[in-house]
Parts: sequence; structure tokens; C-alpha cells
Amino acid sequence: MRTATGSAQCTSNFVFESGSKVYLGQAAHCATTGTEGQTNGCTTPSMPVGTKVRVTGASREGVLAYSSWLAMQAAGETDANACAHNDFALVELDRADVAKVNPSLPSWGGPTGLNTAGLQEGDEVVTYGSAQLRTGPADLNAKRGRSLGDSGGGWNHTIRTSMPGVPGDSGSAVLDSAGRAVGVLATLNVSPDFGSNGAGDLARELEYLRTHSSLRDVRLVTGTQGFRAQQ
Repeated sequence: MRTATGSAQCTSNFVFESGSKVYLGQAAHCATTGTEGQTNGCTTPSMPVGTKVRVTGASREGVLAYSSWLAMQAAGETDANACAHNDFALVELDRADVAKVNPSLPSWGGPTGLNTAGLQEGDEVVTYGSAQLRTGPADLNAKRGRSLGDSGGGWNHTIRTSMPGVPGDSGSAVLDSAGRAVGVLATLNVSPDFGSNGAGDLARELEYLRTHSSLRDVRLVTGTQGFRAQQ
């Protein structure tokens, strides 16, 4: 699904639950009020929790329920790796739209669970983005690629896919070769790995959320469709 926070269009990633509430994940920077070059989540301003978010296919707007950027700023976070790569937000869906949501990733199926071990260089990954900038058949949104290795103390996964993620793909889901949720697409790299993307580590982002918000029981919802490593 596409989400739009203010004028920023992004791609949602996974479905999450906490109690009776259902959320879509997106990148925290989708709600930024800073300039294009501001990417430090510990200092870049953001729209507040409670901001309305438009969700493709939903009858009512969702609500920004959590932002890692706002959480880090409230906590006075000083870990440079977290500040650079913890880029995750939750959008609470209106009850009227919950029944329309399927947690399975388009084209690939899954997620089958949460990857907590990270990626090794060469590991296969798959993603699905829905940027409006990309024209052509819908199957171009489904991309396969490989890890170029982790960095940032495990907070960041650098990946290269058949077509790089572009603006509008921000927030896209990244699955490992077993269909486990491993990351959230956050950056398009220019140097040193031109055309690669950076994805925040979802396991670390969820742990930060549970530690620094009231959503301590939030959980990833696994897909109803089995993971298909081959399309």
C-alpha cells in the first residue's frame, strides 16, 4: 500500500498488531518537516504523533501512532548508529479499514517471521515498492537482490536489487531468503555503493519502539500466503 503523510508519498511495509489495534509500518522520514538533506533522526523535525495519514484503498485516513525519530528526540538519544538508521513509524488504521488489510507481501508472500540475526554479504533478499515515479508493469515493483553487508553496528543493511529503490519506495519491506522480515528501506545510496539502498534493521527498530513507547506488546503479523522465493 502507498501512504501519504503531508506531501510525502511512501510505501508501507508490514502489518503490526497491538491489542485490538492494527498498524501499517512506514519509514519515519515520510513525516519529516526538515529539508531534503536532513536525515539524522535525532535532530530532524517531524510531524507529530496524531498526524493524519492517507492510505491507498482505505475509506478513512490513518493516524501516525509512533515515530522512531520523535522517540529518539524525546529520549535524548546519542547513539550515532541509531540516529542514522532507526527510521521506522507506525500508522494506526481506522477500524473500518482493518478487514481490508492482508499482511502478505505482494508478489512474494510472507513474512514468515522476524529476522533477528541480520544479513551476511551475498545473502539473497527480496523487496516490494510502489513508487509513483516507476512506470510500467506492476511486477517491476517486485525486486530481487543481495546484501552488500551490514553496517552501523547492525542497524543498517546495504542491499542491491535488480532495480534500486527510488523516492516513493521509502519504507518498503525487505525479506530475507527464508521470507523473514529483515528491514525497512530507508535510503538510496550515492557513495560508496552507487545505486544500492540502505534498509534499517527491523528487529532493532521494534526493540527500540517497545522500550521507548507505550506500544510494548506490538507484534509483526505473519503473512497468510506462503513465501515464494521464485515468482
